Amino acid sequence: MNRIRKALCALAMVGLGLCQAHADEKVIKMGTMAWEDIMPISGITKKALENAGYKVELTTFSEWGIAYAALTKGDVQILASQINYVAKDYWDKNRNRLEKISPVSHGLYQGIAVPKYVNIDSVEQLNANADKFGGKIIGIEPGAGLMGEAAKAVKDYDLKLNLVEGSTAAMTAALKSAVDRKEWVAVTLWEPTWMAIKYDTKFLADPKGIFAPPQTYYWIGQKGFSANQANAEAREVLASVYVPLKDIGDINQAVNDGKSMDQAINDWTDSHGDLLKRWASMKKY
Repeated sequence: MNRIRKALCALAMVGLGLCQAHADEKVIKMGTMAWEDIMPISGITKKALENAGYKVELTTFSEWGIAYAALTKGDVQILASQINYVAKDYWDKNRNRLEKISPVSHGLYQGIAVPKYVNIDSVEQLNANADKFGGKIIGIEPGAGLMGEAAKAVKDYDLKLNLVEGSTAAMTAALKSAVDRKEWVAVTLWEPTWMAIKYDTKFLADPKGIFAPPQTYYWIGQKGFSANQANAEAREVLASVYVPLKDIGDINQAVNDGKSMDQAINDWTDSHGDLLKRWASMKKY
């Protein structure tokens, strides 16, 4: 009987130890969008959190509405988002339940772009060269925010070029074909993207301010995330991370060249080990 009691006590102690270990485990539930600008930001931040001893549970979303709903319900704790323009409607709808934690990148821009060898510099110059562009601006998916802004630009600048709806893949193919032949082409484009690097494009100036100004990416979370002492270390890790647009573009260029997104992010973090160490040294908690 004593041996049974001892065995039961031993099992109880093991159970308590496992419970304590589970309680001590540091977990962050991170959301990310399945897009070429957000995924590098999320992947690099995930690595920084893992270096600080966190287990990061990553959930990927394809729509802002679903991502914001998951954040407000607590299915994820943090999400990288541009809240001033790209996801403004979702932020405004939920802002009483959410908070900005820290900026993580800056400079997202969307507009009408041309290859750098095209010798015009402003949207206002498109009409005078409409024939050289085949009378069209090559767009992406209908319903995209960029297409809405481009349609407004066509109207407000009274452009004689047609905005062609299609897909990102079709736009990319048209851009590549024109650059290969050194032909003139106008496309709807954004930065950061590997296309701007590979095809050496430039944005046309927008004196009427139709397209949103450069936007900031923030880590956002449920209201109270930063004030919660349990999140103190994670908050400081998030505040230390900053990913320049060029690095996001470089990662996506590597993906376009055949690497997986995970491998491209791992290669970046491996080659920026000193930077990650400096980020770690910036934490104060």
